[in-house]
Amino acid sequence: MQAIESNPGRYGLSAGEVTRRKRLVQEVGGEIEDMREELARKLDSAPAGGKDRTGAGGTGGGHSDLPDPNAFAIPDGEGDDDNYAEFEQRQQVQMMREQDEHLDGVFQTVGNLRRQADDMGRELEEQREMLEVVDTLADRVGGRLQTGVAKLQYVIRKNEDRWSSCCIAVLIMVLIILLVLLLIL
Repeated sequence: MQAIESNPGRYGLSAGEVTRRKRLVQEVGGEIEDMREELARKLDSAPAGGKDRTGAGGTGGGHSDLPDPNAFAIPDGEGDDDNYAEFEQRQQVQMMREQDEHLDGVFQTVGNLRRQADDMGRELEEQREMLEVVDTLADRVGGRLQTGVAKLQYVIRKNEDRWSSCCIAVLIMVLIILLVLLLIL
């Protein structure tokens, strides 16, 4: 702890984090000390040589409220590797389940995208066919319009020359008649 307090940056810690950890160690130490005192009081208040709940004879006072600490001990070399391997296996199974769920979601998304792409392809094909029909009809109408415009231009040219000449001749005649009438009257 002294090495960390002297240079917390070397261990990737800030001074505040070192202080927080030191305070935590002191609090936990105080709680452990309180537990020891309470255990000592219980041991002192129990009758000497009594039996605990399990029926075993007590040594150094009765253990009527507390279980035997050796009941929690794991024999050396037994269970550590098996528990760790079992834990690792459970973790891997859980990770594989999560990956399967994610892959199922991706599969559904890809399936939706494929269906949308198929729908879009069908729509584009239908629109292409409609555009071909419209294009064919537009070509026909355009050809007919060009033929009609050419005929109209021909008629206009033919009528323009005749009618304009006739109109000019009629106007000249009207002017002559008016001049004659003016002179006579």
